[in-house]
Amino acid sequence: MRRLALASTALAALALATPVMAQQPADPVVAIVNGTQIKKSDLVAAQQALPDQYRQMPLEMLYDPLLDRVIDSQLLLAQAQKQKIGDDPKVQAEIARAKDNVLRDSLVQQAIDKGTTPEKLQQAYNEMKAQPGFAAEEVHAMHILVADEATANALIKQLQGGADFATLAKEKSIDPSAKTNGGDLGYFKRDAMVPEFADAAFTQDVGKVGATPVKSQFGWHVILVVDKRQAVPTLAEKEPELREQVAREIVNALVTEVHQGAKIQRFNADGTPKTE
Repeated sequence: MRRLALASTALAALALATPVMAQQPADPVVAIVNGTQIKKSDLVAAQQALPDQYRQMPLEMLYDPLLDRVIDSQLLLAQAQKQKIGDDPKVQAEIARAKDNVLRDSLVQQAIDKGTTPEKLQQAYNEMKAQPGFAAEEVHAMHILVADEATANALIKQLQGGADFATLAKEKSIDPSAKTNGGDLGYFKRDAMVPEFADAAFTQDVGKVGATPVKSQFGWHVILVVDKRQAVPTLAEKEPELREQVAREIVNALVTEVHQGAKIQRFNADGTPKTE
């Protein structure tokens, strides 16, 4: 972990981990390499070049390996400058492409940041909410889980004879949670349960114990459906999806805008004019 796979990501490290010029509050110097200052913000930038699981970690947990990475990157950059690598036409072309990518991506990101307002998210949510199927069916069910079908059938007979479901769940269920909640699973969506259980619970009548037990990978279930309802997802629940949707709309609008008035000539792969 000390090097964080520097060898395989040297170019990205050099691009993202070399010292930045912007001054930030509380941005102390964390190292000096041959007279060049490395600041805490450089470590933050280096962390953002890592896989997601590392980006989510506190900086302090990665401080030493990140510092090593930034120092290594600075030394490699200094060596590249010493050897005048930047004079190579191929390298200059790569630098130009990298600059173009940064400019293009920054334009897009600024448009997304500016356009993704609370009002826009609310509007997108209202439109999504109006679509058929937006509300998701939820079932409130209780179950008793046992190891074999014969035991499950015997419990169904007891319940049909008036036995209390929660009491039997506490006494007979091999689901550890049944000891405290009496087998009550609360409300859940179809995809929250294994298919066999969900298919039975979502087709079973409210207030009824299933006439036959349901087999799943966990054992045999005796199911009581307590209630069914249509649950409407909140804006907060849908926000990640809404942000992606709004971002796509903003980017599409931006692309349409930059096409307006543009003079574009298309050619075939061999350089000959392309006929529409």
